[in-house]
Amino acid sequence: MGRSRVSTAFRPHFRPEGHFDRSASHKPILVLEGVMKVYRADAPVLRRVDLTVERGEFVFITGPSGAGKSTLLRLVYRAETVDEGRILFCGRDVARLTDESIPHLRRNIGVVFQDFRLVPYWTVSQNVAVALEVMGLSPRVVRSRVALALERVGLDGRGEDLAGVLSGGEQQRVSIARAIVTEPAIVLADEPTGNLDPVLALDILGLFEEIHEGGTTVLFATHDRSLLEVTPRRLIVLDDGRAIEARAGLSALGGALGGTLGPDHGVDIDVRDDELLEAPLH
Repeated sequence: MGRSRVSTAFRPHFRPEGHFDRSASHKPILVLEGVMKVYRADAPVLRRVDLTVERGEFVFITGPSGAGKSTLLRLVYRAETVDEGRILFCGRDVARLTDESIPHLRRNIGVVFQDFRLVPYWTVSQNVAVALEVMGLSPRVVRSRVALALERVGLDGRGEDLAGVLSGGEQQRVSIARAIVTEPAIVLADEPTGNLDPVLALDILGLFEEIHEGGTTVLFATHDRSLLEVTPRRLIVLDDGRAIEARAGLSALGGALGGTLGPDHGVDIDVRDDELLEAPLH
């Protein structure tokens, strides 16, 4: 695996006055320490998960439906809070951020969802621009950055099309453009290919690979085993609230997984190796 290119322009902002923590660029971008998330007392979604993600990494997160992939990502961008443990983004405990600081956290984080979450009667450009307009940037800067983001995802010249008339693959490209237009430090992809056919899924994965090559950290949650086998990336497997890791991808787990493919090419995981389960994910 080649070395990731790491951006030197990372300036994380957490406070409304626009100051940034210069020391953050020397810390891991994301650290989970003993993270617990419980909706039902008898079935925790996440059980004391430890995970460290360095700047510039590309990490797959996988597991069966209900394993906690989406929950983990939601905890990172503070859509939910941990019940125990803590999550550090650039050294800052996200659970301790004030309400006014949370939007500034999210400007450092791009999120791509399975269901696109576009406004169908807005144009492509309007859907992407909204992420910049809430930051109060000038119309000239917004137009320039939107055009660049659309070019990066292969939608150059499509800015005036209505989002609702695009194909599923094109709508996901708009969603990705919206996630990267703010030049975030990290992109969280929550099953971004779940509504796409296998060919389009590979195209979308390729886009994330290109974004990563530009220096952006990527966490890509998927249950599609075929995507996990394309490139040997660091892999975190969630099952029964716990996690195992393979830095060289799916094949590195060997006999640790009783993995079988269902009709949707998902991973049905039977974890058998207690030592792997308890290994800290650093």
